[in-house]
Amino acid sequence: MPIVDNNGVPIYYETEGNGPPLVLLHGSFCSLENWGDYGYVEVLRKTHRLILLDSRGHGRSGKLHDSASYNLASRVSDVVAVMDDLNIETAHFMGYSMGGWIGFGLAQYVPQRFRSMILGGAHPFAENMSRFRTMLPREAGAFLALLEPAFGVHLIPALRERMLTNDLDALASLTTDRDDFSKVLPTMRMPCLLLVGGADPRLEQVRQCAKLMPNVTLVTQPDCGHVPTFARSDLSLPHIASFLARHS
Repeated sequence: MPIVDNNGVPIYYETEGNGPPLVLLHGSFCSLENWGDYGYVEVLRKTHRLILLDSRGHGRSGKLHDSASYNLASRVSDVVAVMDDLNIETAHFMGYSMGGWIGFGLAQYVPQRFRSMILGGAHPFAENMSRFRTMLPREAGAFLALLEPAFGVHLIPALRERMLTNDLDALASLTTDRDDFSKVLPTMRMPCLLLVGGADPRLEQVRQCAKLMPNVTLVTQPDCGHVPTFARSDLSLPHIASFLARHS
């Protein structure tokens, strides 16, 4: 199993396909398998070398129980560590939700490493995450019941089983409040695609991002909430594939 040690934290990753490298980073409480669950891997591996990783606290990467270990710089360094382990100097990047937020962090800390960015359901403005922390139970069944309304029909059996194996203490520790680093937006000169659902609570913040970024395309999925915008790859993949074809 490919694991890179990032300052004592094991980061698990996988690669698929051939072509220009494309890093994929999942959202909170999920894992790299989500990209396969919803059809992204099957399509994108035909044109790109996919680098999929489990963010710290998730999947088969290290589970830490202190919130300080989940600062943005550390999460950014996990992505860089995987790229360095594969001897990849530059890549395209796609992240959703938490993965998109970390993508903005990559643009702040290591913009020279990325040719383009696809960022979904995320923004770099301040966000109080206490509502998520206070809701998180410490029992697997209750955790799954909490997520069912958000995922709805998109909570497929394989994902349901993986959700039950989450380290809930690690998830509580990583759900930290997010500081504002929106000053990064005007500096993001690489081509960027922003994806957001028309019913996503983050819609207005993502629209504000698009106003402040110099090289951006904004795609809004009408009537989709936060999770469905990702899960409905039949809607998002045509935009993603077209964007990558233009910039690869």
